[in-house]
Amino acid sequence: MLDNKGSASAARRLPNREAALASLYDEISAKSMFPFWATATEVAHDEIRQLMGTQRAVPHVWSYKNDIEPILFRAAELVTMDDSERRSLILVNPGLSPRRATVSTMYTAYRLNDANEVMPPHRHSPSAIRFGLTGKGNFTGVGGEDITFGPGDMVLTPLDTWHNHGNVGNEAAINLSVLDLPLVETLNAVYFEHDYTELVDGKPVRKEQQTATVPTDYSARAYDHGGLKPRFLQHRRGAGTSSPMYVYRWEHMQELMERFKDWDGDPYEALSIEYVDPLTGGPVFKTMTFFVQMLRPGERTKPVRQTASLLVAPFEGRGHSVIDGTRFDWHKFDNLAVPGGCWFEHSNDDSRQPAVLFVATDEPALRCFQLFKKWGRDDAGDVVKLA
Repeated sequence: MLDNKGSASAARRLPNREAALASLYDEISAKSMFPFWATATEVAHDEIRQLMGTQRAVPHVWSYKNDIEPILFRAAELVTMDDSERRSLILVNPGLSPRRATVSTMYTAYRLNDANEVMPPHRHSPSAIRFGLTGKGNFTGVGGEDITFGPGDMVLTPLDTWHNHGNVGNEAAINLSVLDLPLVETLNAVYFEHDYTELVDGKPVRKEQQTATVPTDYSARAYDHGGLKPRFLQHRRGAGTSSPMYVYRWEHMQELMERFKDWDGDPYEALSIEYVDPLTGGPVFKTMTFFVQMLRPGERTKPVRQTASLLVAPFEGRGHSVIDGTRFDWHKFDNLAVPGGCWFEHSNDDSRQPAVLFVATDEPALRCFQLFKKWGRDDAGDVVKLA
């Protein structure tokens, strides 16, 4: 009986071995299978390299002023609401194209609504937020709460919750969206529904806009008190899987940042304030969380690396980020993709004014599967474990 070494030697002496291997690989591929046995790196079938060679998100920055804004206004002229109920510009990561993903698990989209146009309600399995950039009339009706929002306000549209978007102002308004659609798509769980109805005299009647069932300031009345919970309210809203507070106003975030502007902050995250579920203190969604990061004049964060991906939208100021050794300059309303696994750091290039970043991350999803890890570099350049 041949031992393993003898078997290997005998195999290499087989006549036409290379041709037989090529035939074997072709048959495996034709039958939709993959040969997971590693061979030397100099041959065509290096299975480890192939298995790890799937599409990966790459660091990338999109310019709002040069690219996004001009296209939005051209689209507004050419595409009417009769053509499509959605006029959104999705940022597609060059490493993932043509997949609709800005990083592997999330995408950002910019949306311009002309004055006084509101689209019909719909709902879907991906969770989403809207973040106001320009105009005071951005509108989202969600779960019976009519919300008008402006720059810096963040509005939730949780999974499986009816909502409709638009603009109730007299001028164009622009907001950005972040959705976990790429993650939900990977899990084969995407669905959209558009047949919104309400009961009228006991019968379902199709409606073009939701009827408000709570006051327009419901989120503020119920949850803006911090540490105080009205016991007489029903806090399960929509599908009951997200924060019941559907709008987070910029003025409150701004006030809190002002209170802490003289604190040291975190060397890796500067002054970061997270949007949370007021009932649990946890993230607003189970798949994504959001925070605002302030870099004081001239401030620079220490290098950090984590398994979670980030979408960074500068809201105020200018600066740059270094991602895996490459510099990316950014300005107001740009968007920066920071894929998980990259080393990155942020710098405020203004010596007089702060820079404020709106950040989305898939950290909660990774924590659910115990896959979230985080490392940083200390002053000596050594790697330290942070999470």
